[in-house]
Amino acid sequence: MSAIDWVTTIYKIITDLLFIIGIWKIFKKCGGKGWHALIPGYRYYRLGIIGGRETDGIMALFMDLFDITVRIFANSISEESAMYDPVIMISLALSIAAFVYKIRVISGVVRTFRAGRKWLIIWILLPWLGALVFGFSENFRPVDLGIYDEDELLAGTAAAEIAAPVDDDPSDDGLVIHLRSRTVRSHGRKRLLLKDINLTIPDGSLVLLLGGSGAGKTTLINALIGYEKADAKITLSGIDIYKHYKEMKHRIGYVPQQDLLRQNDTVLSTLQDAARFRLPKNISAAEREARVNDVIETLGLSGRAQGLVAKKSGGQKKRISIGMELISDPQLFILDEPDSGLDGVIARELFERLRQIADQGKIVIAITHTPDRVVDLFDKVIVLARDSGKVGRLAFYGSPDEAREFFERDTMERIVMTVNSESEGGEGRADEIIAKFAERTAEGRQVNHDKSA
Repeated sequence: MSAIDWVTTIYKIITDLLFIIGIWKIFKKCGGKGWHALIPGYRYYRLGIIGGRETDGIMALFMDLFDITVRIFANSISEESAMYDPVIMISLALSIAAFVYKIRVISGVVRTFRAGRKWLIIWILLPWLGALVFGFSENFRPVDLGIYDEDELLAGTAAAEIAAPVDDDPSDDGLVIHLRSRTVRSHGRKRLLLKDINLTIPDGSLVLLLGGSGAGKTTLINALIGYEKADAKITLSGIDIYKHYKEMKHRIGYVPQQDLLRQNDTVLSTLQDAARFRLPKNISAAEREARVNDVIETLGLSGRAQGLVAKKSGGQKKRISIGMELISDPQLFILDEPDSGLDGVIARELFERLRQIADQGKIVIAITHTPDRVVDLFDKVIVLARDSGKVGRLAFYGSPDEAREFFERDTMERIVMTVNSESEGGEGRADEIIAKFAERTAEGRQVNHDKSA
């Protein structure tokens, strides 16, 4: 071996060692395990998590593994073999692909550490220097690393062992939910977001959906509207929403928290456009106009329909958003914090309108973070809670009065605090309450069965 080869080999050994030391310190700084830096390929997966580039980290890991495998195979065949050149080309392609994914991972790390673009260039040219500076310098601190916390990395990987509340109601009326699970793949693991949500909501119900942060309220809503399907059977008036989604999606209305309105249109033209988009094509112009007028009357927008959306108050804009979904006369109507940003009087008026909509035989489900000012308008309350495995579970379903009795709390806000974790200022009784409700539901079913026998 020549002197140049010796110098090159020693330089590579030293820089590889410095790179590993730097990555070790980065992992420790981010709350992870330093020894993960010792594993080739896998270290980039962990860096991908830090930089919010998990998928790129996984691809870099697999590209490295494939490249190593191909290189081993290349070394096992002679240069005269017909397979030698194709194998070398494959190895080169894998090396280039791995390099690209690694650059994407490092760009995420640079962003997480709020470093300038020049640091990405330094990482590319001298990765050992970038790793050492990010790992040892106090001037470089990671941000937004809640996902890297080991507890969060395990969130949803194993639900608490709690019996599921049973709902074997075969009713063809109303909304029947049998949700076994809703899972995702995150940080290389299969995770449960929701588990064992079983309940039946009668037609004509105004339902309050409660739960702390991460309890699964939005996940449940997305499952109900078919936006993110779960392992579930969900029927509306006896029709399976998932199996007949093309038909059923027009019978479901959803109003997100954020208003999506064209500010320079009038209220009337906004609702007329919604009618043209949401109503069947074969409906007559007269029928379409009548439907628009019905919605305007129902939502108390008469006399204001000619004004611009931009000139309307927050409460009126929310009613316009509701009207855009109500125009198709949905049977199931779901609203995510419709009273957000509204004062008590306006919020009360809005929920009274929703009460009127439910009284027309529809099912209305609403999330609100100030439930106690309007709870008397609701027929049912759903409480979701995050169990000790950080999986959303059904903690209660019943009337508001039954909820107060079950939780032994006098307000909805205190009910939510009962199942919230102690880190959120709650009582941390989620597992206990989930199990208690499952037991109560089973006992109720047994009593009904005995009566019918």
